Amino acid sequence: MLCAYYDRSCDSRDLFANLEIAEKPDYGDHLNKYDVIYLDMTNLLGKVKPEELVPYIEQKVLTDIQKDYDGVEVDGSFDEVLIHTVEHTGSPFIMIIDEWDAPIRETPEIESEYLKFLRMLFKGSGTTSRIFAAAYMTGILPIKKDGSQSAISDFEEYSMLDPRCYADYVGFTEDEVRTLCEKKRGNFQSIKKWYDGYTVGLQHSVYNPYSVMQAVDSGKYRSYWKKTSAAETLMTYIDMDIDGLQEDIARLIAGESVTVNTDFFQNDVETFADKDDVLTLLIHLGYLTYEEVSDSYSAEQDEELTGLARIPNEEIRTEFRQILRKAKHRSLFALVQKSDQLLADTIAGNTAAVAKAIQEVHDSEYASTFYNNEQSLRYVVKLAYLSCIDQYAKVEELPSGHGIADVVFIPKRSSPLPALIVELKWNKSPEGAIR
Repeated sequence: MLCAYYDRSCDSRDLFANLEIAEKPDYGDHLNKYDVIYLDMTNLLGKVKPEELVPYIEQKVLTDIQKDYDGVEVDGSFDEVLIHTVEHTGSPFIMIIDEWDAPIRETPEIESEYLKFLRMLFKGSGTTSRIFAAAYMTGILPIKKDGSQSAISDFEEYSMLDPRCYADYVGFTEDEVRTLCEKKRGNFQSIKKWYDGYTVGLQHSVYNPYSVMQAVDSGKYRSYWKKTSAAETLMTYIDMDIDGLQEDIARLIAGESVTVNTDFFQNDVETFADKDDVLTLLIHLGYLTYEEVSDSYSAEQDEELTGLARIPNEEIRTEFRQILRKAKHRSLFALVQKSDQLLADTIAGNTAAVAKAIQEVHDSEYASTFYNNEQSLRYVVKLAYLSCIDQYAKVEELPSGHGIADVVFIPKRSSPLPALIVELKWNKSPEGAIR
């Protein structure tokens, strides 16, 4: 859409005529008035060997310049040719780089050369303003840091952690999803459960656009999550249990939020100083949503707590369940296996086995360290019944008749299993709880 808006080789007024942008007073100021350099980095990575990527980009752009502009010399460095082209045409370029971070995520061995290429175009020295009227880069990762310095400094950055005025455009808003469901006859509640839950800036209900469209078009509500090689890399660090990461993963799966400090993440998919770096990457990849809660020093935690992270929806929870089942760490894998057996024993009414399993989880390395607390016990129950995620929707504090049920597992439509009601009581009998 950006290409269509800026590119002077086409007339795109009809394309935008019925959209909100056409109502803006400055809509026509830049419409179809520039030459556009568009780079789809994911597509380019599929065409050449990693080490040939940067030379390939430069050659393709120079070939197009030579073909489209008579009288422009293509001798000299890449940035020099671009400057000569602008001087020749009298019009600066618009640069659009889609998935700018794909080379870093997919082929980290060429990171240094690739960043050097970007730095040549976009880092100071007056080069940027001589070549470009504007430049846009989209991607998953924030702008790469080189130590404490940004490798590319000429950009205003809008990330999942700090989207500012673009929070409404990161994904579908709830109003947009409602309208879409009305037009396409989609089940709004199912879509909300599966794909909602992201908090982006001040927008607290953001939906995954790709998955929403897939679900609405197909009528099937399931995971459409698109995995990346970066996600596969994360499995290594989960298995290593860096800085107690597995305990946090278990808590996330159980429906808890975990604290995370996002301040020191170096925008890397291979080098992690601690679990906060891994969790921050998971936020940028979309596996977790993040909500800022405090920038103040916490004496109790002895660290800066910038916010809370949690699994946003059913789609991502399903993906995490798959990660747990593939985990090589014995204790974590054992937790999944025990949960499977616990669910079977619960359905069968094997009370002795259920009591033993709950106690084992209570005493495990993943459970809370404090006892005789309802919230702690509630977490133990959720952790023990990890397997319920596949068959049940979990509701806490559900009003019911004469009181409120602490935890209720409601069978999904596809599940043949009965509903489960968990009532937490301290120093009371099961009979008393039921009554």
